[in-house]
Amino acid sequence: MERSAQRLGRALIVIVDDRVAHGEHEDTVGPLVTELLEENGFIVDGTVAVAGENVVIRNALNTAVIGGVDVVVTVGGTGVSPRDVTPDATQGVLDRPIPGIAEAIRSSGLAAGALDAGISRGLVGISGSTLVVNLAGSRSAVRDGMATLSALVPAVIDQLSALD
Repeated sequence: MERSAQRLGRALIVIVDDRVAHGEHEDTVGPLVTELLEENGFIVDGTVAVAGENVVIRNALNTAVIGGVDVVVTVGGTGVSPRDVTPDATQGVLDRPIPGIAEAIRSSGLAAGALDAGISRGLVGISGSTLVVNLAGSRSAVRDGMATLSALVPAVIDQLSALD
C-alpha cells in the first residue's frame, strides 16, 4: 500500500476474537497487521480487540469511521460458523460495497493455501470516507490479504480523498 509522500493514511485494526477480547489469549495477529500497514506508509492509530458479537463489532467500526481513519481492517470472524458475524456487522456499516476487492482477497488467499481466506465471507467497502476491509483470522490469510490490498488500497483512498 505505497502512499504518496504528501499524505499518509491513518488506519485502525479491529481483532474479532472472543478469547483475545476477554484477555484469555494473546493477540498475535494485530502486531502483524500493524507491521504490514506501517510498512506501506500508514499510521496505525491502534488495535482494538472485540468479542464476536454483531453490535460490538458494528460499534468498533462506527467508532473508526467517526474517528476519521482512512482504513479499518478487521481480522477474524469471517467464516461460516454461527459465531462468525464480522461480515454481518460490517454490512450494516457500509455505504457502498466493493465486491471486487473482497473477491480478490478470497481468490489470492485460496491460491496461497490460506483456506480460511478462501471460504471467508469477508466484505470490503466504503463507510463515509473510510475503507473497511474484513480479513480472515489466520496469519497466512492476513499476510496474503495485505499483499493483495497493497496495490488496491492507495487507489481507493486517493479516489475518496479527491472528494474532500
